[in-house]
Amino acid sequence: MKIATFNVNNVNKRLPNLIAWLKSSKPDIVCLQELKADQAGFPKVALRKAGYSAAWVGQRTWNGVAILSHRSEIVVTRRKLPGDAKDVQSRYLEAVIDGIIVVCLYAPNGNPRPGPKFDYKLAWLRRLNRHAVTLRKTGAPVVLAGDFNVVPTADDIYPTKSWDKDALVQPEARRLFAALLAKGWTDALREMYPDKAPYTFWTYWRGRFERDAGLRIDHLLLDPLMADRLEKAGVDRKIRGKADASDHAPAWIIVT
Repeated sequence: MKIATFNVNNVNKRLPNLIAWLKSSKPDIVCLQELKADQAGFPKVALRKAGYSAAWVGQRTWNGVAILSHRSEIVVTRRKLPGDAKDVQSRYLEAVIDGIIVVCLYAPNGNPRPGPKFDYKLAWLRRLNRHAVTLRKTGAPVVLAGDFNVVPTADDIYPTKSWDKDALVQPEARRLFAALLAKGWTDALREMYPDKAPYTFWTYWRGRFERDAGLRIDHLLLDPLMADRLEKAGVDRKIRGKADASDHAPAWIIVT
């Protein structure tokens, strides 16, 4: 089974690229982030023609997450991250597919910091960490897939000081990501590439993709049951180089 995560950065604008990638990469399950489409505007018909059923939580202008499945039924179990009834941002979708709990998430960016957006980011990650404990207790295999908006370590960003004040690299967010790993979650890309895990994001500025001046912020975290099934992992970097591409590339795993 191939499971992928892709911050598509506007699902309708990038639809031709998305469908071309689906046909070439052939993932079984896909988690999409940053749909930038409301619930009625999600391109379910086009994706169905490409062979994928979908569940999604849309939001106009920003946010939005979706789970696609090539063959198997999607049984949605949650459409919001628990812990804050007032949070109306569409950043979380949870479903069961073939006995696997698949979580698609789009964590807050957190900029500018300090300020309420960074506070929200940290609070959201704390809620995720708490809910991750509940997911582990189900006894089912689990994958947390998405754009975490966290660069886990200095090894996950190109050599630079230009990001030092950015929310993506702050120690508070990094500690919360590390806390997940300490609770038994496996960072699949780091597991398969212990020396240099591939980047997943390159800004549109100053030729950073061409220079491979990237960051790793899209992750697939596996509970122990899923980690035991991990065979391969990678990033489809060439998708980032297509015309009118998202600033992210799809990351994926293959499990038995």
